[in-house]
Amino acid sequence: MGKPTGFKEYPRQTIPYRDPLQRIQDFEEFQLVVPEEHLRTQGARCMDCGVPFCQSQYGCPIDNLIPEWNDLVYRGHWKEAFHRLMKTNNFPEFTGRVCPAPCEGACVLGIIEPAVTIKNIECAIIDRAYEEGWLYPQPPKHRTGKKVAIIGSGPAGLAAADQLNKAGHFVTVYERADRVGGLLMYGIPNMKLDKKLVQRRVDLMHKEGVKFITEVHVGVDLEAEQLLRQYDAVLLATGATRPRDLPIPGRNLRGIHFAMEFLTANTKSLLDSGLQNGRYISAKDKDVIVIGGGDTGTDCIATSIRHGCRSLVNFELLPKPPAERAPDNPWPQWPRIFRVDYGHAEAQAVFGHDPRQYCVLSKEFLDDGQGNVAGIRTVRVEWTRGQDGRFQMKELPGTEQVFKAQLVLLAMGFLGPEDTLAEAFGLERDPRSNFKAEYGKFQTNVPGVFAAGDCRRGQSLVVWAINEGRLAAREIDRFLMGSTSLP
Repeated sequence: MGKPTGFKEYPRQTIPYRDPLQRIQDFEEFQLVVPEEHLRTQGARCMDCGVPFCQSQYGCPIDNLIPEWNDLVYRGHWKEAFHRLMKTNNFPEFTGRVCPAPCEGACVLGIIEPAVTIKNIECAIIDRAYEEGWLYPQPPKHRTGKKVAIIGSGPAGLAAADQLNKAGHFVTVYERADRVGGLLMYGIPNMKLDKKLVQRRVDLMHKEGVKFITEVHVGVDLEAEQLLRQYDAVLLATGATRPRDLPIPGRNLRGIHFAMEFLTANTKSLLDSGLQNGRYISAKDKDVIVIGGGDTGTDCIATSIRHGCRSLVNFELLPKPPAERAPDNPWPQWPRIFRVDYGHAEAQAVFGHDPRQYCVLSKEFLDDGQGNVAGIRTVRVEWTRGQDGRFQMKELPGTEQVFKAQLVLLAMGFLGPEDTLAEAFGLERDPRSNFKAEYGKFQTNVPGVFAAGDCRRGQSLVVWAINEGRLAAREIDRFLMGSTSLP
């Protein structure tokens, strides 16, 4: 698995990003191209660890054969590495760019040294496969005659469509937006995932026989009963698109938006007109406050900077994470440590400081007198562990503060799927309001209707959505044919 002594000889080196002050001038991808030798050297660091925890329950949800393709890259066998990668992952060009890499958090080398750069190597393999022409349309040789409708074209829906099409079923994917891709198209900014890459994969699937229908909102434009009559099975893969709100005084003021409103409008305007049509929420010359951390908060930071915001602050309710693993966060769990993501680095370069402020509780949005937001009144909080072991929050007297803002972006996560489909199909929901369908079976209470991805499990990672889409496809194939050969 790599060079036996490679982890001793070579330090971890991730693929570098373009300089922050240079990359904020555009919405192009920020990763640089590195020589092949860089990637082979990093593949050499994959140690013969005996039990590869990168593939365990703590690591890769889709069971990528990580040590195998690390070793093949180290040896220069790129085509073989590509074939290993495609055995488990339908879309490595997406996960290789946007996945937080739980595999690296569970890497055995990570116990004593920085982990192997698994994510970088994965991305390099699939990018090379496209360049070399190893990935091309391969329609199924035989068709079963069975028809499947998939509602939602995010990673779960696309993974299921890809698998079911390979099994020979006729697959139609319905998307309510004007472009296919769901979260991949409109929820992730272009500099993080170039939309040409998404469209390239969609085009490939179309050539293999998958049918895509856009601008159709099932349950509104198309009745559920009609789908059930027309198709032999239906998969719901709509994501968890209901955002968590912040119902404090002043919430109805203009200038307060959910993060996805901001990000979606920006990407659509960028793709439609290069931001020339003005149909987006601009942060230019505004004091911007992003409430909530995580990937979505970072994407709001980076997008606001590219617009030319005047200032930027990011509120996080929880304390600042530690620099290294805490005692209650041992390997191979995902390391809950302090990280500087691309947007934070850009804010540091532009404004001279990290934009994040921790233990901040928003109390009230302030009015400029004309119905627009002018700021936020906040208070600092302290977190302590109670007698039951749970953390409790306490406001700290004398820490009240007012922050200026003409634009506030709410990036506090998502609460589950919208109600439209649940009502249209008569679906049961779990205690968290997700579509109720047991993991591993993915069958809802409605015969022939399945659910997968964030609409079933709640807000999660792209790689988990791919996992669910693949497994749901297997169960749909079994439902349609009585048995299945899908992995």
